[in-house]
Amino acid sequence: MIRFLLLSVLLLCCCITQAARITGTVTDNHGSPLPFASITIKGTTKGVTANNEGHYSIELSPGEYTLVCQYVGYTRQEKKVTVDANPQVIDFHLTQLQLSMTDVIVRPGGEDPAYAIIRKAIKKRKEYEQPLDSFSCEAYIKTLMRSISMPKKVFGQVIEESDKKEIGVDSAGKGIIFLSESLTRVYYKRPDKVKLEVISGRTSGSNEYGFSVPTFINFYSNDVRVLGDQLNPRGFISPIAEGALNYYRYQFLGSYFEDGKEINHIKVIPKRKYEPLFSGTIYIMEDEWRIHSLDLLLVKESQLQILDTLEIRQIHAPIPETGNSGRNAVWQVKDQTVNFSFKLMGFAVAGNFINVYNNFDVVPVFRKRFFNRVLMKYDSSGNLHTKAYWDSVRPVPLEPDEKENYQVRDSVYQYNRDSMGTKANRDSLLRKQGPVKVLQVLSTGVNRSNFKQPRPLHYTLDPLLSGIRYNTVEGIDMKIDGTVSRALPGRGGLLLFAPHIRYGFHNTRLNPWASLVLNHRVGGAISGNSEDGSALAGHQSWILAGGKQVAQFNDQNPMLEAVNDLYTVFFRRNYLKIYERYFVNLGSVTRLDNGFRLKLQARYEDRLPLNNTSDYSLVKYKDRPFTPNYPIELLTAPFVRHQAALTSASVQYQPGQQYVEFPDHRVSLGSSYPTMELSYEKGWSGVLGSDVNFDKWRFSVWDDANFKLLGLLRYRVTAGGFFNSRSVPVQDYEHFNGDRTVIATNYANGFQLAPYYALSTTASFYTTAHLEHHFNGLLTNKIPLFRRLNWTLVGGGNVYYVNGSDHYEEVFGGLENILKFFRIDWVGSWRNGRYYQSGIRIGLGGLLGGGFAGAAARKAGQTMGESR
Repeated sequence: MIRFLLLSVLLLCCCITQAARITGTVTDNHGSPLPFASITIKGTTKGVTANNEGHYSIELSPGEYTLVCQYVGYTRQEKKVTVDANPQVIDFHLTQLQLSMTDVIVRPGGEDPAYAIIRKAIKKRKEYEQPLDSFSCEAYIKTLMRSISMPKKVFGQVIEESDKKEIGVDSAGKGIIFLSESLTRVYYKRPDKVKLEVISGRTSGSNEYGFSVPTFINFYSNDVRVLGDQLNPRGFISPIAEGALNYYRYQFLGSYFEDGKEINHIKVIPKRKYEPLFSGTIYIMEDEWRIHSLDLLLVKESQLQILDTLEIRQIHAPIPETGNSGRNAVWQVKDQTVNFSFKLMGFAVAGNFINVYNNFDVVPVFRKRFFNRVLMKYDSSGNLHTKAYWDSVRPVPLEPDEKENYQVRDSVYQYNRDSMGTKANRDSLLRKQGPVKVLQVLSTGVNRSNFKQPRPLHYTLDPLLSGIRYNTVEGIDMKIDGTVSRALPGRGGLLLFAPHIRYGFHNTRLNPWASLVLNHRVGGAISGNSEDGSALAGHQSWILAGGKQVAQFNDQNPMLEAVNDLYTVFFRRNYLKIYERYFVNLGSVTRLDNGFRLKLQARYEDRLPLNNTSDYSLVKYKDRPFTPNYPIELLTAPFVRHQAALTSASVQYQPGQQYVEFPDHRVSLGSSYPTMELSYEKGWSGVLGSDVNFDKWRFSVWDDANFKLLGLLRYRVTAGGFFNSRSVPVQDYEHFNGDRTVIATNYANGFQLAPYYALSTTASFYTTAHLEHHFNGLLTNKIPLFRRLNWTLVGGGNVYYVNGSDHYEEVFGGLENILKFFRIDWVGSWRNGRYYQSGIRIGLGGLLGGGFAGAAARKAGQTMGESR
């Protein structure tokens, strides 16, 4: 009986204190929904946001409250509500602002009143840029991407109905392709200390945490950063920046009163097209001259990259200080919606990022060393929360198709997860994968799995046609490259075997070799890390390789084989210089999360010269014989077969690393400091018959410096030399990347006009410097054709110096972001103080091409010299 009474009392208490749900719809005076309207509890920092259909939902404990509904461009509305245990429906019907123009007279030729308001806002900008010494708040982040349409084919491949179903669209290509939401706790301390703790996160159709980074957009900053640097590395100029009057025109549209304060409505108009400028409206509070709200737009003519349109809506609200009853309250962004759209390769996509900020604490107390190198930390149970949990914390109601998307895709994910490892599931995956086809073997490559859980076996085969090459040494040669890999038990381990076969049909030489790679994590588990976030963890790779292979004399592989094919066949230029080596190599690479990398290597090589065996070229040129197959800048005859026992070590470090910390691992975010590398290589005389005897070192520093509106500076400076050069074969010279083709070599680590081996040296000291500045729209936005095409300037120089009689310089200038991928430079060069030559170089550069160029450079380092 007592147990029954206690249970009854407990249930009664729960009913009394249970929060009630208030729901409703926000519409205009015509009944049309106002998407993403803001609903807050007056006098608090708590609030929610309506969804795209104007529906909102909020849970409140019993009591009396005043709900405040706001939407940019509409009159704010307040409604008092008494909350009990029963749900209620409270709708809001907002009317467009009735702006007053009383006492405002603009005479012909006179200045619009908006300018005086903007000047006062600019004067207060610095004060409001960082109004709080510190604060914390909760940020709800919802990310949505919808496919509006998609092409029937991509790169010639038909998009099957099964593919559409897998990504979540219907037969017309419409549907939600990405949906995530998260709840993140934000901590800030002046001037620039930030920490994010992801409390919970979910992504439709997976167990990922979702997009959990709030999109902070601060219009009090002179240079407004929107979603990182990819949309425009220069940033965008705020309508109230220090020099904003040089870029914008303003028009006073009127004012209205809210809580006894006058709010000025101002239209923002860019003075010129193709500048990083916003258009739209901004609301400035009279006397305080702060931002009340805004609705600003970026388009292609705003130098917006990737996206076609981006609209930012913000509502700012007062954040009462503790015990201050709202007096002297600071204002912060309460709700922010970023709508975007883009079309690319036939795909049309639209979406939004919704941020709702709640539960501000403007006098937080942080423990010692709270702000450390861990910038963002995920809760270990953050992706395990139930539907009921999300329904209770979500401040923006889901729309019907979003509910359906979660339900369908999460059910499919859970089914696949539950059935993983079963025979039925494996048979289904094998059927979907299908048999290996001839077309795959020849042109697209093979990528297969046996799907045996928990550690399936994967194997790949590169397309055979891409491995067919032509050079004067081997004639037509063919490469066959593949991999076989399997995950190891435990955390993040992988064992990979990579066989390679190369055969020259003209010189009839077979070169087989293989590598065995073991990747695994090092360091302890993340949980229980030291308080300052400095516990070390990372990845380590062990590599054992051996066999017989063809290699370039410069192991950085400056000559791309595909480019050499074209120049040999069509222009009778055989720039590729290669030799054979029997080799065995043992090495390890350790990469720690703190930016430290250690590479150790020991190898033995038996090096053999190769001669030209083919004189074929499709186009014949008089007086243009093929050159011998050795660096003619360094040798007058083929080198003598010899052996080399070598060891090397390099240490690379970038201080100031920051991390994202997941429950079981970390991901480095990089650093604002430059990267430094020191390397040393020793050639051992007499070891296993080795003929080499040298010691050489190299020290490099490189970084990117973003000057925002002034562009981005990229540099690399290197110094090095030989302590001992008693016996240095040509393969072990210090080589530099030269280029004799119209296709540009590595921009940040090469010389665009230098012969491939003309700068190679065994000097006791040398230095090189590479510098280029990407203007990112600066200057070209003043030139009509270029600004419309969004082509941008790039310029810089390269320097090599040994002494007063051995030096080389280049200067270059060009255009990049051509079709988003390409770059063209004019280059001039000087050798030992005399003009050498000039030429045009074409390469990858710009918004998309820059990324491909980096990937191509990394790939080139793996083709022929991978064993090193």
